Amino acid sequence: MCGRYTLTITIEELMVRYMVDETGIPFHRPKYNVAPSQQVLAVINDGNDNRLGELKWGLIPPWADDPKVGFMMINARAETAAEKAAFKKPLRSKRCLIPADGFYEWKKLSGGSKQPMRITMKSREIFSMAGLYETWISPDGAKINSCTILTTEPNPLMAPIHDRMPVILRPENEALWLDRKTQDVEALLPLLRPYDDRDMVAYAVSPAVGNVRNDSPELIEQIAVDEQMRLF
Repeated sequence: MCGRYTLTITIEELMVRYMVDETGIPFHRPKYNVAPSQQVLAVINDGNDNRLGELKWGLIPPWADDPKVGFMMINARAETAAEKAAFKKPLRSKRCLIPADGFYEWKKLSGGSKQPMRITMKSREIFSMAGLYETWISPDGAKINSCTILTTEPNPLMAPIHDRMPVILRPENEALWLDRKTQDVEALLPLLRPYDDRDMVAYAVSPAVGNVRNDSPELIEQIAVDEQMRLF
């Protein structure tokens, strides 16, 4: 799964990276511990241009009776998204990019404890997680725009850490993913594969990341680990 990630660059850097001319986001600060139910930055295409905005992390289908269902839909399995009622329609026509520069996962250790790991590109460059979005309207007319992050099987780097990882799109595939005219799911499925582990790195970080109230640069600093963990 993908339940925490980081986005530590400026809004201006994001706009350049995704070729966004303007945005209505009034303020963005570096985020070192992005968590479900929070408002997260996302990129969509309106048919002509890329747009940068905010979506609530945890997809709420239009037919949901209660928006709390979003807590159970922070991720969508790439292998079955085309078959699931909540995901099959947005997979055809409501796709987005979720920018990140790292994500966290917890590796199980002997004795039952877990070590949080941060996974990034070796270059430390920003990357795009494949997302889906929807709009839910409450009985009183209030709207919630929400999203989910697609996950896939782990690559060799991730396999010892967790049995799932977010779908990370190669930069050359981002335009196809955002193209609303592309509604052939079969054309999109080849994009939803594990990212090349040779371009990625994982390292141990402080257990403090487990508390969503913690959000500071110290969370992404590598910590000293025992010999077993130095395999990473």
